[in-house]
Amino acid sequence: MYMMRFDLRAPEGTTPPSELYATAIEMAAWAETRGAVAIALSEHHGSSDGYIPSPLMMAGAIATHTETVPILIAASLFLFSDPVRLAEDMVVLDHLSKGRVSHVLGVGYRPEEFAMFGLDINKRGALADERLGVLKQAFTGEPFEYQGRKVHVTPAPFTPGGPTLAYGGGSAAAARRAGRHGLDFFAQTNLPELEPAYREACAEAGHEPGSCTLADPEMPSIVFVADDLDAAWNELGSYMLHDARMYSSWNPGNSHTASLSHAESVDELRAEKRAHQIFTVDEAVEYVKTAGLLPLHPLIGGLPPKVAWPYLERIVDKVLPALS
Repeated sequence: MYMMRFDLRAPEGTTPPSELYATAIEMAAWAETRGAVAIALSEHHGSSDGYIPSPLMMAGAIATHTETVPILIAASLFLFSDPVRLAEDMVVLDHLSKGRVSHVLGVGYRPEEFAMFGLDINKRGALADERLGVLKQAFTGEPFEYQGRKVHVTPAPFTPGGPTLAYGGGSAAAARRAGRHGLDFFAQTNLPELEPAYREACAEAGHEPGSCTLADPEMPSIVFVADDLDAAWNELGSYMLHDARMYSSWNPGNSHTASLSHAESVDELRAEKRAHQIFTVDEAVEYVKTAGLLPLHPLIGGLPPKVAWPYLERIVDKVLPALS
């Protein structure tokens, strides 16, 4: 059992974005009938390596080339889009996918992104509360007013009540916001104060608590499976290190968020045995038996498709049969 995530970074000198995008769609369609339980897409803006800024558009492309696999946008940085237009796009995507696309909404944390969209990062909490309300109203299919404007998002969503929304963040404030709005909560960390804050906010707002997912920073969030670990680290290491360095540069001093590494070399990244890992087939089998899911990032750091495919195929050819 595995899921695949794509952020479609294309650092200079690696794979062109057009090739990465086409390969991600091809991989999603291929994996749908070969054990994949979900396809996840991420979002960031203004990144020097072309991190995908429009995951909803990519999700639409994947939805039209697949039939059953769930598609998750995590995180969807919803403050950087007009909420009415975003609601329209989400509804269209809900119909295209027949309800298969869900969204983990996040406010974002990079000052450069807020500056790019002319927003005050210090007001992001209040803006998030306002826009969450707009999305929920828009999904009713009924007219309403927003900032003195009459708004009517049509057609009504394919999914009754609208596409599935969760709220993501790593702070107690984010947990409380999820609870106030009656949303599931997803955190890329497992700080002990998060779940109590979420449940208390749900109770105060009269909502039944939903799912509260707290990621363990000690567990891998990016996995490859190889026959020869040394050869695999030689082949994949620079691409994995690029991923680690970019996130590290955006999160200086952060030691509690899953998927983060502050390694400065491939050897350091390998020695950590934390966020970025390469397993043998036997290790992958044991990991699935204990953790339940392999988190794959098959095109990490602009990894060339011809290099990526054998690692993906190895899971289907060797890991899955050992689990059956």
